[in-house]
Amino acid sequence: MHYLSQYQLSVTDARRLRLTDAYSLHRIVYGLFDDVRGGETNKASGILFADKGMKPGGAPRQNMRTVLILSDRPPREPECGNIHTKPLPDSYLQAEQYAFELVINPVRRKNISGSRGPIVPIIGKAAVRQWFLEKSPSWGFETHEPSLQVGDIKVEQFPHKGSQATIAHATVTGTLHVADRALFTQAVYHGIGRAKAFGCGLLQIAPIH
Repeated sequence: MHYLSQYQLSVTDARRLRLTDAYSLHRIVYGLFDDVRGGETNKASGILFADKGMKPGGAPRQNMRTVLILSDRPPREPECGNIHTKPLPDSYLQAEQYAFELVINPVRRKNISGSRGPIVPIIGKAAVRQWFLEKSPSWGFETHEPSLQVGDIKVEQFPHKGSQATIAHATVTGTLHVADRALFTQAVYHGIGRAKAFGCGLLQIAPIH
């Protein structure tokens, strides 16, 4: 069973939680869940999230920041903000086509003389678009090429484990056709690409009937 949650934070909530960057959002989201990894940080956390940003609320509500969370266990009730959780039925993943949105960390491993080299970012919208089309089958779907849009590539920097972490990410939208149900289900439940702990990789989908 997986659970889909909408976590909403007002400006006041964000201030109380010291929400300032991608790492602090990671801390806040992961703090909603029991850690089932037993200290093994290389194991999957079972948590994916996407920051949907601040949206204006009607009076007398403050502007609200929404974080979408997919998890393999339900979250705790938060100290600040409001969270609404519901089970994600397996049947939701049985459609043939979906509209999708995804915050992706576009990188590839550079090969040097046949050896595995460093991981390097993919630069430019056109290159990210081509990379995404080529990688889609490995995630269990084919992307409808005319529908594919790549948003601005943004770079975030924040302190992490005593050094400065840098993550580039882009928002990718379009429509897809499921080609391999098992791979597609894995992509939804476990995320796509790298930097999942910092808000990348959650495949947000809506069935097209």
